[in-house]
Order: sequence, then C-alpha cells, then structure tokens
Amino acid sequence: MTEATAEVEDTEPGAPEGATTAAGRRLRWWREVGYVIAFYAVYSWIRNQFGSAGEGSTRIAYEHARDIIGLQDAIGLWFEPELQRWYLDLPAMGLIRLWNIYYGTAHFIVTAAALIWLYRRQPDRYSVWRTTLAAMTAAALVGFATYSLMPPRLLGDTSKFGACYEQQVPDCHGDDMVDTLAVHGGWLSFQDEEVAEVSNQFAAMPSMHTGWSTWSACVMWGLVRRRWARVAIALYPAATVFCILVTGNHYWLDAVGGLAAFAVGLGIATVLTRWNEARFRRREERRAEPAAAT
Repeated sequence: MTEATAEVEDTEPGAPEGATTAAGRRLRWWREVGYVIAFYAVYSWIRNQFGSAGEGSTRIAYEHARDIIGLQDAIGLWFEPELQRWYLDLPAMGLIRLWNIYYGTAHFIVTAAALIWLYRRQPDRYSVWRTTLAAMTAAALVGFATYSLMPPRLLGDTSKFGACYEQQVPDCHGDDMVDTLAVHGGWLSFQDEEVAEVSNQFAAMPSMHTGWSTWSACVMWGLVRRRWARVAIALYPAATVFCILVTGNHYWLDAVGGLAAFAVGLGIATVLTRWNEARFRRREERRAEPAAAT
C-alpha cells in the first residue's frame, strides 16, 4: 500500500493546529471534526433507510440469509452454530456479555482513537487514511442498500424482524443460533423497541466491524514500534471477527465483505489523495511564481 512519507515541516508535535500533510497543506482539527460528524450523520441516516424499514423486508432479508448459508454450507463452512454452541458451553458461557459490550463499543472507540492519534502524530499519513475510512464506509452503504441480510442472531427470533415471526415458535427453522444480546445482555439490545425502530436490523453485509477494525490496525501499526503493541494491534481485527461470529451478529462471509469494502476504500483514497496533493502542489507553485520573478 502507498502512503505519503515526506517530512512534515513547521509542525509542533502534538499541536493540532500545526498538522500538515505531506504536500504542506494545513489541517484544521475543527474542520476534520466537522467532516467526521457530518459524514457519520449522513451515513447513519442513509443506512437506516434500507433493510428493515420497508414492507416485506424481513422476508427478503431471510431469503438472502438462506442464500448465504447455502453458499457457506456448499463449501463446508457453515460453522457459526457449532462455534457459538461450543463457546456458550464454556464455563460462565465464556463471559459472552463482555463480547456483546465489545461488539457495541469497540468499533466506535478504537476507530475514533486511531483517527485522532494519527492526526496528532503522523499528519502526513492522515489524508489517505481519513479518506479510506470515508470511502469504505460509503461503499458499505451500497451493500446495505442492495443486499439486506438477516444476521444469524435473528434466524430463530420471533420478533417482527425475526425469521420465526409468523410461526411464533423459537428456532422454527432449526438453525440453532442464539441472539446473545437479547439473552445475555450487553451494551444494548436490538430487541429494545426504540433501538429496533431507528436501526437497520439487516445491515449485515458487509461487516463494518471487520472493515473498521482492519482500518484501525493498519493506521495504528505505523504509530507503534514495540513488538507487543504490534502483536496486540494485529490481533484486534481477528478478535473482532471472532466477536461478530460468536455473538451471532454476522456470517463469516460478511467479514469477507468488510475486507472487500476496506480494499475498495483504500484504492479510492490512494487515487484521490494523490490527485488532491498534486493539485495543491500545483496551486502553491503558481503562487510562488510571481514572487520568484521579482
């Protein structure tokens, strides 16, 4: 992957107002915060317009779920029920509630921390990775809009978003998946009516928990040098994938989709950042020409 590596001049370490890109363009922290808030607000609004919002959405999402399960089963890798059953059979059910809290919080906290850390420590890398985050998140919206997907946790659910709503018989299709958030608790439960009504229940493909954790690991890898820290960073996406599977929030193919969204975002960001930095350099060169002539 390509990153800007030119030295940053006239920048005080840790001074946000002095943050400068590799092309010498200044970054303003308040402007970046505004970008992030505005983008996430638009992303959340668009995300929640699809999936579980429309009539017949549960049936369509369940049909897509059967397609995913059929594909995974065809290659001998429909293992989510066995994985979850094994984990919940561990002592204290593997402290599954902690994984539920992790699922509801880590992707926000770690992603935000990585973005802020990158801005303060290595502003020359900031533009390409900020744009990667935005581009891959926008790419994910395409998946949410075009392929609503019922997550494993709802395959045996009897709520209006569950596959067993009409039968009102838990696990009516025999998929043997548990909604760990509803049963064991965590940061929140999608069974809460207020949460369910404002959140797209079927925004499972791609898994942005996977995409954002991979993004965070790539960002933080360049910010640390100690071996133990790099090992912990490398394990973060792996832990996230384990979490989304064992809690029943995603299929492993959703994780593959998250990695694909990350790759698309990185490709778009690399092209856009190079173009924008070249445009900025040309503008600065034109400004410098009259001064040089005198």
